[in-house]
Amino acid sequence: MVYAIVKAGGRQEKVSVGDTLVVDKLADEIGSTVEFQPVMLVDGENINTDAEKLAKVSVKAEIVDSAKGPKITIIKYKNKTGYRKRQGHRQPLSVVKITEIA
Repeated sequence: MVYAIVKAGGRQEKVSVGDTLVVDKLADEIGSTVEFQPVMLVDGENINTDAEKLAKVSVKAEIVDSAKGPKITIIKYKNKTGYRKRQGHRQPLSVVKITEIA
């Protein structure tokens, strides 16, 4: 079984061909192809972490969909002054499908 550890959206994710992955929003459009930088490649018994060899390896993925993360509520409050502030946030995300590890 071939899989790779890639840098995606500030995190490292374990991926293999056919996996879907949720990462921070990518600037590209839905249907376009993106390439991730591998940190480690495992091909059966062979484990590769050498930077020179990994520079030749590419992990390609297709952007399938866009999504939003869970709603986060931010509340600021100061006692005795009447100051209250409420704010919400939903992180934009992209859903990608791994198409090739080569």
